[in-house]
Amino acid sequence: MTLGNSPEDDRPSTEEDRPSIGRVLKQARISAGLTVDEVSAATRVRVPIIHAIEQDDFSRSGGDVYARGHIRMIAGRVGVDPGPLIERYDAQRGGRPAPTPAAPLFEAERIRPDARRPNWTAAMVAAIVAVVGFVGFTLFSGGDGGSGRDRPVAEGQAPGATPSQRSSGKPADPKPVPSDSAIAAVPNDKVTVRLAVVESRSWISARARDGRLIFDGTLSQGDSRTFQDKEGINLVLGNAGVIDLFVNGKKVEDDFRPGQVQRLSYTKGDPQVG
Repeated sequence: MTLGNSPEDDRPSTEEDRPSIGRVLKQARISAGLTVDEVSAATRVRVPIIHAIEQDDFSRSGGDVYARGHIRMIAGRVGVDPGPLIERYDAQRGGRPAPTPAAPLFEAERIRPDARRPNWTAAMVAAIVAVVGFVGFTLFSGGDGGSGRDRPVAEGQAPGATPSQRSSGKPADPKPVPSDSAIAAVPNDKVTVRLAVVESRSWISARARDGRLIFDGTLSQGDSRTFQDKEGINLVLGNAGVIDLFVNGKKVEDDFRPGQVQRLSYTKGDPQVG
């Protein structure tokens, strides 16, 4: 008979020995003295979903993207670091898929003038040059009956001037050129959604109307993303109260609060909360 630890006591802990994701969240909630209803009120995650997650049943979450968001929000409320739990969740499902690059920002920093319209600025410059040249010619060239200085100076006419402008002798007014501060144009044939994180950080998932994943990740203060699709954009916003939201060129005025999870859907019409 021998004394001491058995070989089984010295073996390293395995994945099976560690508490499951649901058990970790449940123990942390109980340690924090919180009920499921209190966690639901703070995170906006429904009570049945929280109960299911604490039993390691993620089928009620509606998919991996939503499950990650639920784990992240619940862990933050009960005081647990969500990072290791998300990693374990992804490892149990074969790894997290690489996110699809976000749609490129629509190119509309300024409204470009139509190339087919007359360039009034160039016409005005040409008219001024013509006037100055004619004045110089009449002043310094000789002529019948005396010096050119004794003759009245003829007024030049701006090319493309209207009949009323020709009769008054005034050159045509140049058409204003749009400045760099003009509001960016939004394509009419697409749904355009822009998000900007104004403080803290927020987890965001964006999908096209056909279910294609456009973006899935976390944005920090100062970050922004723009998404486009021909039919519609479906969003899931974690910590929605820290986000400025623009849809089809219009800012969405909302009453989202920090810590809320919001599911939104937008189409080509006016901004409508889904």
